[in-house]
Parts: sequence; C-alpha cells; structure tokens
Amino acid sequence: MIGVALELFSRRSPDEVSIDEIASAAGISRPLVYHYFPGKLSLYEAALQRASDDLAARFVEPHEGPLGARLLRVMRRYFDFVEEHGPGFSALMRGGPAVGSSTTNALVDSVRQAAYVQILSHLGVTDPPARLELVVRSWISLAESTALIWLDGRRIPRRELESQLVNDLAALVAVSAAYDEEMAALLRSMVEDEPADGPFADLAGRLVALAS
Repeated sequence: MIGVALELFSRRSPDEVSIDEIASAAGISRPLVYHYFPGKLSLYEAALQRASDDLAARFVEPHEGPLGARLLRVMRRYFDFVEEHGPGFSALMRGGPAVGSSTTNALVDSVRQAAYVQILSHLGVTDPPARLELVVRSWISLAESTALIWLDGRRIPRRELESQLVNDLAALVAVSAAYDEEMAALLRSMVEDEPADGPFADLAGRLVALAS
C-alpha cells in the first residue's frame, strides 16, 4: 500500500490524491486503508519515509576514482530520483499536506544530513571547520533549489545541471579557499587527481577560455 501511495504521490501533488484512489490502485477497500492509517496525512508521511530513505541512499558512492567523477554519479542518481518523483519531491520541498509537521521536517533534515555526511566523507574530512560546513550545507541547498527550478519547465538540459552542480561545489570551495589556507589545502586535494577529461578540469578550461 505504501508503495502504491508513493507512486501516486510521485505523479501528482498529494493534495490531488484521495484515499479512495489509493485504495483502488492498491486493490483494497477504503476501510482497510483506515485500518492501517488514520488518514491521508499519516499515509503520506509513511510514503515520505520510504522516499527519504531512497533519496538518502542515492548519495552513497564508493570511494573509488577521481572526486569529480564520483560527485557526478551522485548527481545523476539525485536527478534520477527527482525525475521519478517530481510532483512528490516538489510537494515535499515546497508544500503539501504534511509540510510543517515535525515528522516531515525530520525526514527532510535526515536527507540533508545524509548528503552532508557523504560529501564530507568523499572530501576526506571528519571534523569540518566552520567554512567547510557552510560550503557543503550551502551546496546541498543549492542542489535542492536547482532541482525544483528544473522541474518547473525543464528549460535547461538535465545533464548540464548535473555537471554544473558538481562544479558549483568546487567553485564554492575555491571562493572560500581565497580567504583561508585550510580551505585552500582542501581545494588542492580535490583537484590533484582530477583527469584532463574530468568535470573540474573541464570547468578550469572553460574559465581560462573566457578570460583569454
């Protein structure tokens, strides 16, 4: 039943999905839905729990190969989720029947924290300084807003945005590195093993071309 509800919530705003529709799609009676869930809000929260677990898992990436390529694979899985669950993702981030509840806020925060922990692990940092925490959390917020804007018309190619977000993280680190030696050392470690055809090298080449 939760899987069916999640599929329906992913195709349309939760406000547009009724208990009767969920029961019909699941092949069960309306009273049986209410036997397990007091109302649509509790069912929506259960669906969000499953979706948030799925989204958090998409940030998990083996620590193999250049950092830029790893982050690009993460962004592709992230946008896979956004594309698969567009209306549900938008409803969760922008508004919906459970938005503002302690359960929903906790689920959203858990996904953000999972992303934060995974990015730090790929940067090789266990005790992040304040500047790095600011950079990574700002980047996570940027990824969310980018996905929401993309869903509204999809006016920019998805692949371009995936690469852009990877480079956005490097750019945020680079700006902070200009003011702090610890961040400068981190930036050097991020790009030292980057191949010539990697996303960070591609960005550097484009910036040099613009400046010449």
